Amino acid sequence: MRRLALLTPLLALSLSSALAAPVRVEFWHAMGGVQGVVAGYARDFNAAQDAYEVVPSVQGNYRELLPKLQGALKAGKAPALVQLEFTQFPALAAGGQLADLTRAAEALPDALQSDIYPAAWKSGQLGGRTYGLPWNLSVPVLLYNAGSLKRAGLGAPDTWTQLEAQSRALATGGRRPLVAAADAWTFEANVLSRGGSLVGGSAPRLNSPDAVEALTQLTRMSAAGQAQPRTLNEATRAAFDFARGQNVFVLASVANWIDARKLPFFNLGIAPFPCEKQGACTVPLGGATLAVPAGTPAAEQAGAVAFWQFLMQPARLAHWVQATAYVPPRRAAGPLLEDWYAKNPQLRAAHAQIGRAVPRPTLPEYAAWTALLEEAILKATTGKLSAKAALDEAQKRAER
Repeated sequence: MRRLALLTPLLALSLSSALAAPVRVEFWHAMGGVQGVVAGYARDFNAAQDAYEVVPSVQGNYRELLPKLQGALKAGKAPALVQLEFTQFPALAAGGQLADLTRAAEALPDALQSDIYPAAWKSGQLGGRTYGLPWNLSVPVLLYNAGSLKRAGLGAPDTWTQLEAQSRALATGGRRPLVAAADAWTFEANVLSRGGSLVGGSAPRLNSPDAVEALTQLTRMSAAGQAQPRTLNEATRAAFDFARGQNVFVLASVANWIDARKLPFFNLGIAPFPCEKQGACTVPLGGATLAVPAGTPAAEQAGAVAFWQFLMQPARLAHWVQATAYVPPRRAAGPLLEDWYAKNPQLRAAHAQIGRAVPRPTLPEYAAWTALLEEAILKATTGKLSAKAALDEAQKRAER
């Protein structure tokens, strides 16, 4: 009896400790290049409170993460928090596979809600409901070989007309100045820069007049030796050709500046995305949203939202921007970046595009349409089909 009496307090203490254990919040993300930074944020959050323990895990890039998440959802083993590229979340949300975070978003302090750029909020919404919280935001930019332009007496082009003219002038000695990547996001930006769109309501407009005009130009430049067609799988080769001066211009994410500036042999320049139609030059917001899979226990959902709020603190966002070159999703981080912008004025101009950024289409079908679009871009720029024929084909397949 006495032994049992001694064991009972020990058992009670053990149960009390178990009940006080922090809620585990597994976080899947695609930030492999800065996984140490993300892990540091998780450690800081875990040390700052004892209710939750965030456990970050890299799951490859965006395209590799999605099928892993879909498999985990089927198996009932999804994480509590997941990073999804903007075109990925609508189909999951429409299929009931993501938790509705509208109430959680509405309960946030107004100082935080009103400080986040509207396009950032809308990029995580579907049907007026919130399914994703903004974090890493990018805008399209023009990366260029500053030395090549300086030697030719040229400045960074502001329009697509200027970009073609400069590419024509620089296309000597086998050099193909522009990288014409089969990338839906930068092509979408190209179309938007002309005042066009790739969707109309809930229908695809992949062969809209502005899309045909944009792809016709890329096709013309490729045929003339002024542009080099590339797929996204050829990124390493494209980076090598860019570094050695074979290419001069690359349309990319502002976040690519971090790695591109490490390339040897040349000075990197960065400029806002070329604008073809003044007054209508919006840019599509890139990046990802943080979502909570459906079925996640309430305590884990609360931990996920708490960690997101931790990431949104201005000083932490300023650190994140300097580590990644992503655009800060809230205005309060701006003043904390003044010294950094003073040293990197081209990034200030690139980030300022957030003021005219719009969300990517949040249609569940849009991700599939972008795959068709990338096929069309490659077929046209490699001479297999005309620009109009390639986009007409993509449109018909999208309408099925």
